[in-house]
Amino acid sequence: MAKPTYIVPSLEEWLKSFEFYSTVKVRYCETDMSGHVNNISYLVYLEQARGEYLLSLGAFNSSTTVVTADIWCHYHSEAFYADQLVVGVRVARLGNSSVDLEYCIIAAQDRRLVATAAGTIVMVDMQTKKPIPIPDPIRMSLNLS
Repeated sequence: MAKPTYIVPSLEEWLKSFEFYSTVKVRYCETDMSGHVNNISYLVYLEQARGEYLLSLGAFNSSTTVVTADIWCHYHSEAFYADQLVVGVRVARLGNSSVDLEYCIIAAQDRRLVATAAGTIVMVDMQTKKPIPIPDPIRMSLNLS
């Protein structure tokens, strides 16, 4: 499989740029009949890590939220029931109302790269459902790696 274009300059350097991590333990219901984690389950892991990251920044309140504009995932190796996965989240680009995020998923037991991902989230006003500028306190706390 070709290296995803967002992994630059090298996989090793890219992985070193992550500062926020979330841990996930694979549940039986997230596996498929082949015994490995189903491809769709990885999006749930990304969502969990993204939510924890944004919560740590104070990005959620009663008037604003974030929505996922797009996301794509590249699978590098299998994961299985009861595996502990470490999901890294990093900011790749900070726009006016949007943020490009990148993710890595690593198997904790052997530090094996399981998946990588990238996508865009947008800050939205909950009343109007329209994009709004990222508030300055949140913008300042986003760490552009």
